[in-house]
Amino acid sequence: MEEQPEQVRRFPRLGISQPSANPQEDGNHRLQDEAEASGPCEPLRQFLEEGSICNAVNFPNVEMARESPHRIAIANANVPNMVGQISTTMAQAGLNIHNMVNKSKGEMAYTLLDLDSAAAPELIQRISHIPGVLSIRTVPPVGSDA
Repeated sequence: MEEQPEQVRRFPRLGISQPSANPQEDGNHRLQDEAEASGPCEPLRQFLEEGSICNAVNFPNVEMARESPHRIAIANANVPNMVGQISTTMAQAGLNIHNMVNKSKGEMAYTLLDLDSAAAPELIQRISHIPGVLSIRTVPPVGSDA
């Protein structure tokens, strides 16, 4: 009996009978394998590219269609006036919030903001110093060099 290649022994679920380096020769299997393999990575990709959270242990599911190339994601404590402090800081910097979602799960909350213009690094720093803000990041649009 022929011994299976190392990839098949390590990844039997993918059902690769004989891996090929030629995509023309094994194109259908390659596409099927990529589709199966991307499933578990989809929440990570969505988090990195859109700021969305899906199936996290300590955070709520948060998703918002992107309406602006200027997006900020904030992980924060679920406390009174947090959204007010964030939006006031934005307004003081002269920024308009185009769209926003804030969801909580227990003591944790997550906020996505689409802005009409880019937030300066100084503003990001000011928001990061609001008591209860755990982390903040800008989420560049997919395909940007940012």
